[in-house]
Amino acid sequence: MKISRRDLLKLGTYSTVLITSSGLHGCNHEDGDYSFDHGVASGDPQHDSVVIWTRVTPAEDEDEAVIVSWQVATDRNFKDLVNEDYTQVDAERDFTVKVDVQELQPNRRYYYRFKAGTAESPIGRTKTLPLNVVSQVRLAVVSCSNYPAGYFNVYRELSLKDNLDAIVHLGDYIYEYGRTDSDGSPAYASEDAETLGRQVEPESELLTLADYRTRYAQYRSDPDLQAAHAKHPFIVVWDDHEVANDTYITGAENHDDATEGSFEARKQAAIQAYFEWLPLRPLTPDSEGRIYRQFEFGSLVNLMMLDTRIIGRDLQLDYADYIDPANGDFDAATFTQDVSSSQRTLLGAEQIAWLTDRMNHSTATWQVMGQQVLMMRMLLPAVTLTPDPLAPTVSLAEYGVIATAALTYQTLVANGVDGSDPAALLAAGMTEEQLAIVNDPLQMSYLESPSIPYNLDAWDGYAYDREVILANAKAAQKNLISFAGDTHNAWAGRLTDAAGDTVGIEFATTSVTSPGLEEYLNFTTVEEARANETGLTQMVSDLDYCNLRERGYMVVTFNPDRAEAEWHFVDTIKHSSYQIVTELDKMLILSAGETTLQ
Repeated sequence: MKISRRDLLKLGTYSTVLITSSGLHGCNHEDGDYSFDHGVASGDPQHDSVVIWTRVTPAEDEDEAVIVSWQVATDRNFKDLVNEDYTQVDAERDFTVKVDVQELQPNRRYYYRFKAGTAESPIGRTKTLPLNVVSQVRLAVVSCSNYPAGYFNVYRELSLKDNLDAIVHLGDYIYEYGRTDSDGSPAYASEDAETLGRQVEPESELLTLADYRTRYAQYRSDPDLQAAHAKHPFIVVWDDHEVANDTYITGAENHDDATEGSFEARKQAAIQAYFEWLPLRPLTPDSEGRIYRQFEFGSLVNLMMLDTRIIGRDLQLDYADYIDPANGDFDAATFTQDVSSSQRTLLGAEQIAWLTDRMNHSTATWQVMGQQVLMMRMLLPAVTLTPDPLAPTVSLAEYGVIATAALTYQTLVANGVDGSDPAALLAAGMTEEQLAIVNDPLQMSYLESPSIPYNLDAWDGYAYDREVILANAKAAQKNLISFAGDTHNAWAGRLTDAAGDTVGIEFATTSVTSPGLEEYLNFTTVEEARANETGLTQMVSDLDYCNLRERGYMVVTFNPDRAEAEWHFVDTIKHSSYQIVTELDKMLILSAGETTLQ
């Protein structure tokens, strides 16, 4: 049974109270001992409004309501006030304050602060969206911030940037795991948590509203995350860990009704806490029960934030269901039929209709989808995924070496070298290692392994929805870009349809702290990681770039003639001191359906 619009409205409308403020109404102060322990934040900018956020921490009596006032000005000294008002908050909404500040000017920076009793919050900085003709837009893109995994050096680095229009957070803002697994071993990415002083609160896995609130409070106590929120407006959307790992419409991989109660109750608690603690507008009747929404940066960028988790996603497929336990054979025919079925959806019919409508009616140069999971085709040879993706028959690096040897052999023979003469092949440039590989029938047989998706939790597991969206963009001749997170690694590549035509491109960010493929594949050196990166780009036809080894963020700069992505990586998350490394790839869309990498 799928969640209804009424169900989503029920989740959203009580989750938080949004105060609309459009003028100077004065401040109402009261006595009291309060503090602003969780900083300030802003988000969901429009050309004439922006949401500002804070949380008041009562000193003693949490049963008492607190009067909180705010000010918004064009200057950091608050001499030129444009908005001033106050409200009352209490424990019902966890003492969070969320204000939709109206009647602002487009493409303008503003400063804001809050007061309660004698306490004053830090000063926040925000910015509204531009109107009409825009020459440039710069967006930072982040995802997957796991508190116990390491320090939020990525957020600190973003707080030092002055020239961003917004930070786009693609989800996994928090993680739901407790400190330990059921066997007592450290939970996911928590091996160093005690040493780093970053053990999660509460200690147990998140199930109730109080649990989720406590975890958000811990994350928002982090000074680096506070600094990033205070410096830039955030445009956010959830992924799965805001509820539970691998969430889908009626459940999650990390949820057991028998031992953890109703998934629906857990999801409602998670969503309520999400809307309380993040600076976005709550679900209302006007929003038609959706978190997916649109941000228009004048004539240049139409950003459409999508929900690939809760509103429409069907249960993920599982490779185990297609492998014969008797002989290990993979049932490719049945798998292909199921993965391409029009009866399985990632977004849901209403969201797809909304997306295609907004895309078709937009005249912006760039149509950008801000969503969670990789959209590009990431098809890998089955031998690199089976029988176990974490212990495959052939590693990515090994397969890359085999593919390189085969290509070298084919090239030499095409140029007239006698393929049966080892001496001639070696003289022409083939290495002895490559020669040994091409003379080994077992190794060369790996090249005949069928290609299958490496991640069924991504768009590769929901091929029909992808075809619908790409067909629409292709027919409308739109310059399409997908932002993605979720994988904890960095990627860039082409979005191709079933006919093989390039329709758009994808830029995917790595994680803030969560470990990526480098941990699962047990890379021990940078050289080993790079060998796997090379092998991966060789065997995945749509993939142009990947980084499988580092944490960081992405900045995408939009101009009328090109979109340029930079990946910035920190050299460590295990120490608060770090160095920054930048890798630059440029992707140019010259016209609809034509891409060039520089």
